[in-house]
Amino acid sequence: MLGCPAGVRGFATVSRMSENPVDRSGNTEAFRAFTEHAPAQPATTSKTPLIIGVAILAAVIVALVLVLTA
Repeated sequence: MLGCPAGVRGFATVSRMSENPVDRSGNTEAFRAFTEHAPAQPATTSKTPLIIGVAILAAVIVALVLVLTA
């Protein structure tokens, strides 16, 4: 056997491919039905980034006022 370590049998095995290839992308009609009938979920937005941004801005303004008045 070429390319096999000494004494190792079955190192590289080639299996036969199926005769009928399966379309891995699925059924186009089923996908279209899924996208057309998928329930629309309302987008929920979090106010946490806005609150954090306002808090940081307030801290910067307070620090600037303290530095300018000192």
